[in-house]
Amino acid sequence: MKVHSVADGPADGPVVVFSGSLGSDHRMWEPQVKPLVEQGFRVIRYDTRGHGVSPVPSGPYTLADLGGDLLALLDEHGAERAHVVGLSLGGMTGMWLGVNAPDRVASLVLCCTSAKLGPPGMWADRAKTVRENGTAAVAEAGAARWLTAGYAAAHPERAGYLREMIASVPAEGYAASCQAIERMDLVGDLPKIAARTLVIAGAEDPATPVEHAEVIAGGVPDARLEVVEGAAHLGSFEQPERFTALILEHLEAAR
Repeated sequence: MKVHSVADGPADGPVVVFSGSLGSDHRMWEPQVKPLVEQGFRVIRYDTRGHGVSPVPSGPYTLADLGGDLLALLDEHGAERAHVVGLSLGGMTGMWLGVNAPDRVASLVLCCTSAKLGPPGMWADRAKTVRENGTAAVAEAGAARWLTAGYAAAHPERAGYLREMIASVPAEGYAASCQAIERMDLVGDLPKIAARTLVIAGAEDPATPVEHAEVIAGGVPDARLEVVEGAAHLGSFEQPERFTALILEHLEAAR
């Protein structure tokens, strides 16, 4: 499937693909674009299937569907290999690529994510809620997980921007993606990932707590773990300077 994407930076630069969270679109990575482009990277952001302006096929989706979309995106942009930066669902997609398409992955950055995120009933219930009531029904709670309370109070316009982003996601796309997470279990596959891997956790992430990052970093050979203070689930948005610095440091070392 061809998903919507936006590319910035030199056409001949090393390709970095940013894969986003459930409920987001490519705009969540805006803080990272300019710093990476300034260092000569080709930055590709995209809307996951069922999100933003990408197509919305009927669900359920699987992680293999989402990974296949990312591989098709690399083909579309003529990229044999790419550094893959993913947050939450995007990190799950990145891990799937690391296991199933290692020759296409130059390196991995796995932010605020998990290799197995239960309980399954939670995802089934959320999918049902969204199909019945739309994504506006989960926007408030979603944004509350994405940002610390202190940041949301200090930046109400930024919190509102994210609530609107979640509420704009097509209901079927959001619900079908919940079903992909419900069925996901990558824990046993982590040792198969050979790509240089950086794992970043938000110290105040209620959705994928630090313990989930520790499982990934402990399972992927030679992975590096960093924990960012003052960050909830959308850490790259709430603490962009720290996240971007860690990403750039990793990319430069993996060039």
